[in-house]
Amino acid sequence: MRIVDLHADVLCKLLENPGVHWRETQSGDNALFDATPERLRQGGVGLQVFPLFLPEEMAHHPETVFRGAELFWHEILTTPGFKLVRTAADLETAGREGRIGALFSLEGVGALRGEMWMLRLLHRLGLRLLGPTWNHANWACDGAMEPRGGGFTKAGRQLVTECENLGILLDVSHLSDRGFWELAEQATRPFLASHSNARSIVDHPRNLTDEQIRAMVRANGLIGITFVPWFAAKEERARVEDVLRHVDHVCALGGEKHIAFGSDFDGISSHVQGLEHPGRYAELTEAMLKRYPESFVQDIMENNAIRFLMTNLPN
Repeated sequence: MRIVDLHADVLCKLLENPGVHWRETQSGDNALFDATPERLRQGGVGLQVFPLFLPEEMAHHPETVFRGAELFWHEILTTPGFKLVRTAADLETAGREGRIGALFSLEGVGALRGEMWMLRLLHRLGLRLLGPTWNHANWACDGAMEPRGGGFTKAGRQLVTECENLGILLDVSHLSDRGFWELAEQATRPFLASHSNARSIVDHPRNLTDEQIRAMVRANGLIGITFVPWFAAKEERARVEDVLRHVDHVCALGGEKHIAFGSDFDGISSHVQGLEHPGRYAELTEAMLKRYPESFVQDIMENNAIRFLMTNLPN
């Protein structure tokens, strides 16, 4: 089965390490990247979402955003065996040709400064997923770690409308609880949480409540269970078993056909034991096959995400 991963922060590391060429990076214990081309192939990844996140210490200027977009084109899409995915047809072609589909996402719109022309230009450059903010507040909305817990601004609501008009899928993973419910009320199309777990298992603001999970199921959304250790387990050392507890919980709430994985590789400083990089997906698959029927494992690893994207990406 071909793996779908909804979130790996390769572009952020490329921004932080100018002059490094991702397509030339080597895998190994001291590798700069978790998700190298070799490891993605080794793990059987068939579709990788590449979000653009600007670190807090970096200037949040429009120039930085477009530099990140250029890195997606210059570093990711020039790597042999990768294919840009902008449409459902692109996704189908990538699978048929055995190439790794590359989806461009934006994690936080702060640097866009409310200018919709920049959003439209990024769409022309391939942007198809968007998380309105990171953990804190920006001009559009509040994030999950913002103490005031606000929702969307007037400009943020305009952003939601513009994304839906363009066919950019909205990602709720970093939204405040109030922001989640405001987006759920406004949205006319399904949305996703690319890398969030269940708050009932680990009480962290970045995880989804049971009510939110049920709402996403009703909206035909998609939930990417993540490998962030402190979202997966209360203990210091998280294991694969801890990740699968979140899978079980989402499924118990009716999410069996709405669950996938969003690793957050390259966005984390420590890893779930046994899930240190994409090359370990084979071991994860093996562990899941001991626990679940093969058809269920294939749905989580591939089918649910592919169905969601084939239905909701532009034709």
